[in-house]
Amino acid sequence: MKVLLLDTNRWALSSRLAISLDEAGFEAFAVCPYPHHPLRRTRAVKKTFPYDGFRPLESLSSAIESVKPDIVIPACDRSVAHLHELYSQSKAQGSSFGPAAVIEASLGNPESYDIVSSRHKLLAAAADAGVRVPRMCRVEDVEEFTAWKGKESYPWVLKADGTWGGGGVRIIQAQDQIVPALLHLGRMFRLKRALKRLIVNRDRFWLRSWWNRTRPSLIAQAYVPGRPANCSVVSWQGKILAGIAVEVVATDETIGPASIVRIVDGAAMIDAAQRIASKLGLSGFFGLDFMIEEKTGIPYLIEMNPRVTPPCHLRLNPGHDLSGALWSELTRQAPAPHAASISNDAIAYFPQSNGLGARTLATCYVDMPANEPELVQELLEPYPDRTLLFRIAHRLSRKPAAAIADSATPASPQPSPGEPENTGVPQSALREESSTRPLAKKEAASL
Repeated sequence: MKVLLLDTNRWALSSRLAISLDEAGFEAFAVCPYPHHPLRRTRAVKKTFPYDGFRPLESLSSAIESVKPDIVIPACDRSVAHLHELYSQSKAQGSSFGPAAVIEASLGNPESYDIVSSRHKLLAAAADAGVRVPRMCRVEDVEEFTAWKGKESYPWVLKADGTWGGGGVRIIQAQDQIVPALLHLGRMFRLKRALKRLIVNRDRFWLRSWWNRTRPSLIAQAYVPGRPANCSVVSWQGKILAGIAVEVVATDETIGPASIVRIVDGAAMIDAAQRIASKLGLSGFFGLDFMIEEKTGIPYLIEMNPRVTPPCHLRLNPGHDLSGALWSELTRQAPAPHAASISNDAIAYFPQSNGLGARTLATCYVDMPANEPELVQELLEPYPDRTLLFRIAHRLSRKPAAAIADSATPASPQPSPGEPENTGVPQSALREESSTRPLAKKEAASL
């Protein structure tokens, strides 16, 4: 049973999922940017194919033709968009086989593709399915947005489609922040940014977005005071096969990926995932981000990520082993046995948690692929972070501590797209310890 992983970014998650899928019984292949990517540093991937930032559809079509996978799994938002484009292109050419067939089998009902790519459409569909969502409006609808600004109390949140990792989220605390936030979000795909990403980050994909005149749709969303949480699930033809729910314990930044999470029952979150999967006929991995309302404890859906998300690679007990559940569904066989090595419900994601102190990490299960030394090394010092140009640009862009304090956002802001972003619980102890120094590479490898 062959699986093809797609990742245009250099995140740890796709390589961790490749290991999980390999353990379950799959043969894992990958499409990723050359020459450096974590997927090329794990023994779990049988073969990698180049992901061309200028010609991504050709890259995917060529890899699919070569591997002939049973399922294709996107690990980033751009690869989801590329699959949707490739499906439309293939269907327009009158093809019922090849890319179109495997994409439809992997992602589910094609009528859902346009919905999951739009925050507004997805949240509206979720609300129709009985899932609680915050109040929202479309910024492009001038009349609707004008009415929103007149009645919605601060803070509230602006979000741009086609963004991830916090880059497309702005928390609005006062009227004078609206215009600067709109200008910033509207400039995300300008030529200047695309060139910076190309030269400094070695990321060619932004140039294609600029060339295609990408203009992200924006929504305004009510702020939900509370604590962030999320669930990661795998579904098949609208049925949830397995899921893992977590609440965020710690993050590196106010708007940034979670570094420590705690596994919870999360029945309401998994139920929301089932409602959405059933309504849209979804297949494959996806994740939902929530805010657990402070006063009521009710989860409000604020994001959907139609791709793999943390902690989908963890192989827990039946019902919470996503890779094993997918293997069983596709083969009608039990997955390969695995050791139940996770005895702690507090999970420290690696390498996000590397900046936290050893005392804090000692209370968690550190999610590090200890038997993959090349992968660990790549994740500790990813490319292009180790290039001189990146280090210079990063140093020049750093704010003084006073400036960071002056620009601080509310204590419990909304999570950003793609990752659970912020903790609603005090982190003073974590900050105090982590301010001493990050773990050295040798110390991290010994955990």
